Amino acid sequence: MSSIQAILTHPGSAHKDEFLACSVLLALHPVPVLRREPTQADLDNPALCVVDVGHRHEPALNNFDHHQFPRDQVPTCSLSLVLQHLGLYEDAREFCEWLEVAEWFDCRGPIATAQWMGVERSVLTRLNSPIDISMLRRFSQCERLEPGQPLWELLRMVGADLLEYLKGLHERLAFLRRHAQVWTIELGTEAAKVLFIPRTDPMPEDPSFGLERFVDHEGLGQEIHAVVYPDRRSAGYGLSRFRDHPRFNFLRISTDPRVHFAHARGFMAKTTTDDQAELRSLLQAAAEPQP
Repeated sequence: MSSIQAILTHPGSAHKDEFLACSVLLALHPVPVLRREPTQADLDNPALCVVDVGHRHEPALNNFDHHQFPRDQVPTCSLSLVLQHLGLYEDAREFCEWLEVAEWFDCRGPIATAQWMGVERSVLTRLNSPIDISMLRRFSQCERLEPGQPLWELLRMVGADLLEYLKGLHERLAFLRRHAQVWTIELGTEAAKVLFIPRTDPMPEDPSFGLERFVDHEGLGQEIHAVVYPDRRSAGYGLSRFRDHPRFNFLRISTDPRVHFAHARGFMAKTTTDDQAELRSLLQAAAEPQP
């Protein structure tokens, strides 16, 4: 796809799948986006990415439409096809839970998607974002988007962030496999498991990024009660309940001089100390007594 000259998608109402498909493509190819019906010449031209229109799925010609697929096809949208072509689909399905929902919504509609998710149709309406509504509305009004235009720049940023997330998460999981430790915190006759991430140099921009994915990837989801990670704003550490596990209440240590912040709901705290023995003692003090 190195010689792409433009990206073409359908006119009229815009949907999330072609918006995101164009975004991913723009992150790799900063070219104009055209919104019109394709000609036969367009479909035969590999220098033109034809997305979500044209009734042809031909990756070699950069045609990525799904509307010609059978009605009983596993839900697949134009974003799915672009990610498959780029070798990113499996990672996206694993790390982006919203992708399968987007596929269902685009291919089956809101009623079938709600039934598949096991929720009322109204739940999907309540999750509508004015950001989505505005961006898709503005996209639908365009016939051509060029570099430098605000919406074109936004599209490219969305695609770049998605690609960066997928790449960065792989790197982060590898980092955590090298450095993460599972602590056993003795709590009287019981014990709690805590995931500890030591401070490294260089330190990741977001030290808590990927922790939940790592726990699931390593099969620790039923074991971990809390996580401890470097605070990017200070020399101390963040202490946090894992998936809101009730075993820890960090309000219990809010007056400890080694703690400079504890959230009012008790789910996290920030320390001034980086001493591992002191961190362990804070975790012991924050544990809720068992009945």
